[in-house]
Amino acid sequence: MMGARPFNSSRIVSAEPTIATASTQPTSNEKMSAPSVAASTTPPVTTAKKPIKTFKIYRWTPDSNAAPHMQSYTIDMNNCGPMILDALIKIKNEQDPTLTFRRSCREGICGSCAMNINGRNTLACLCRVGVEDNKPVAIYPLPHMNIVKDLVPDLSTFYAQYSSIQPWLQPNPQEAASKPKDQEFLQTIENRAKLDGMYECILCACCSTSCPSYWWNGDRYLGPAVLMQAYRWISDSRDGMTEERLRALDDAFKLYRCHTIMNCTNACPKHLNPGKAIQQIKRDITQKLHA
Repeated sequence: MMGARPFNSSRIVSAEPTIATASTQPTSNEKMSAPSVAASTTPPVTTAKKPIKTFKIYRWTPDSNAAPHMQSYTIDMNNCGPMILDALIKIKNEQDPTLTFRRSCREGICGSCAMNINGRNTLACLCRVGVEDNKPVAIYPLPHMNIVKDLVPDLSTFYAQYSSIQPWLQPNPQEAASKPKDQEFLQTIENRAKLDGMYECILCACCSTSCPSYWWNGDRYLGPAVLMQAYRWISDSRDGMTEERLRALDDAFKLYRCHTIMNCTNACPKHLNPGKAIQQIKRDITQKLHA
């Protein structure tokens, strides 16, 4: 991509009033005493003052001849939301409108705000700002990707790889022809459960960009995210192209650059296991194509 540049976390005492019953009603000469309520011993609620945090953010723009550099911003966390994304939005709105980053849902669903925060790939909307101390927060774009600007990586290759696995349901042609057009392709509860842990992937690329094999062979190795999505369709009982999908992945670079380092599983902000899915693809290829 033209202009893109590569880039190598009392207690409350109360007493209920005593209600006199019919047998214990006071006489006319007696006065009913007011119920006694113990005084509250709850201490006043105090809110701990949050620190002033420094955010060191990677900056680079193709419109300038300046080299990539880290720029520092300070925020009073007493006036900011708890997440890294809140801090970035506050910086952009109040301090530096040129700061560029992706964001959308703010709920860990879209994957747009994936970046490297304090050395770990994660989603800015799910990563809390540590207010226990005043240590600076270092924010970089996803590693080993071409950079469009600041914290925005170029994901063109990543999405092209995802497209290459044909990520849509391809039923058996004969079965599809025999079904009425308005009839669904059903599956059992057990077969549906096989998709759990894979369909939740949001394609944020945190796992792929944490993988050394993807760093060095990103043009040919499909990477953990795409391979897990490939296995999501391979394991779908409604799909009729299982063998064809396996043959397309039976390649020294597309699949077998994985060396089970498991950085991918450790980095996934959705707590999925791409490393396991890759090993299951290798197992299925061995059992179904080379048995």
